[in-house]
Amino acid sequence: MAKSKVLKETMLTQYVEWVGKSQAVVLVEYSGLKMSNLDAIRLKVREVGGEFHIVKNTLAKLALEKAGFKVPADYAERSTAIGFAFSDPAGFAKALMEATKGLEAVKIKGGFMGAATLKPAEVKALASLPPLPVMRAQLLGILQAPASKLVRTLAEPGRQVAYVVRAYSEKAAPVAA
Repeated sequence: MAKSKVLKETMLTQYVEWVGKSQAVVLVEYSGLKMSNLDAIRLKVREVGGEFHIVKNTLAKLALEKAGFKVPADYAERSTAIGFAFSDPAGFAKALMEATKGLEAVKIKGGFMGAATLKPAEVKALASLPPLPVMRAQLLGILQAPASKLVRTLAEPGRQVAYVVRAYSEKAAPVAA
């Protein structure tokens, strides 16, 4: 069924808006995939705050170019689905990889994150990163480590003196008969 020009303009506007709000965009080839598989991918991606849509190559290319990306020619070939990561690019990529595991019909074409163009291997590497909350916790631990070591170092001499005083008082105290 052919889409009207008005509908295509509406879709293009929506995709440009989504690309603008996204922290990462991933393009996927899905030739030969069943509708149930596509629905499973959409569901998994939505769980992590993303969207996954089948898009005409011309609309995908126009939306990305209007958002300021230079689209490599091989990104707009064959069947294309586009994924939008609105909150956590690593979590989105991980969810996409988990949902497409074992589906040989799905091939990552590449993507965009910030102003950078991502190759398929870089999208897969992004999927191997820990989710955003885990990364924040790790960063917080790294930032807190020097401060906690400093506090322990400063408190140690006082603690040593307290141990000596306590040991001396226990030793010097007369035992009641």
